[in-house]
Amino acid sequence: MSTTPVIEVDRLNLTYGDFHAVKDLSFEVRPGELYALLGTNGAGKTSTLETIEGHRAPTSGTVRIFGRSPQDRRAVRPRMGVMLQESGFSPDLTVRESVHLIGRLTRRTDDVDRVLDLVDLTDRAGRKVAQLSGGEKRRLDFATAVYGTPKLIFLDEPTTGLDIQSRDALWATVDRLRENGTTVVLTTHYLEEAQQRADRIGLMHGGTLHREGTVSELTRTLPAVIRFELAAPVSTLPSQAVVGHDGKVVIETFELQNDLHALLRWAQDHDVELRDLQAGATRLDDVFRAISGTPAANS
Repeated sequence: MSTTPVIEVDRLNLTYGDFHAVKDLSFEVRPGELYALLGTNGAGKTSTLETIEGHRAPTSGTVRIFGRSPQDRRAVRPRMGVMLQESGFSPDLTVRESVHLIGRLTRRTDDVDRVLDLVDLTDRAGRKVAQLSGGEKRRLDFATAVYGTPKLIFLDEPTTGLDIQSRDALWATVDRLRENGTTVVLTTHYLEEAQQRADRIGLMHGGTLHREGTVSELTRTLPAVIRFELAAPVSTLPSQAVVGHDGKVVIETFELQNDLHALLRWAQDHDVELRDLQAGATRLDDVFRAISGTPAANS
């Protein structure tokens, strides 16, 4: 597989009047990887993706897809599939007609029946878009994105409105596409999906790429947390323990196993009961809260 990046963003700037939406943004997406681009509200993520997809021209900086400008629609569009949050299909077209139309517009070729079977819409092929449920419309959006097995797919909130079975089927299809070399860019508010699926994650905030890396690399930037309550007051707590406003005792640590072992040994030596003891590594949503300034919920 080629090591040349599928997507190259170099010092991208986007302004709307006096508003600087994206500021000197640079990142790459490698062949075959699933890259999750996440952002806080107003982070500039949507503007960035619209530029990469060719819907918006940069104020300054460069964007390349397969080494070409996204504005070169004839060269880029046949190799790229896009699943938007709302695709805006004509309500009077049938499911089959909608998929076929997208294929014609993007100049990708495929068997419509194969794609409808792939997303479990075969029995809805002759039904008009207006008659579909919300979940069926999302499956139709996905069908038009994967039609023609493009080498690059953008998935914008792909599982919103899907039941568990449909969600599992969508990700199974994505996995098969990736096995054949397809590159995927994911945006989602379901952080657990990004944590489970992404090879690398870019976190945008305030128009910049605030942090980037694997889930492990991102979560290692924050300490793990041990929480518990005391069954009875004690004269002395472990040195790193802090009592929160809710009365829970919190220990933040970069050595979770060692400090948890020390805490349990302390509790046994002092005959202390630790109620509702919880301990866990930092999660992606903790990192997200850290860059957005949102306080973590007590649990």
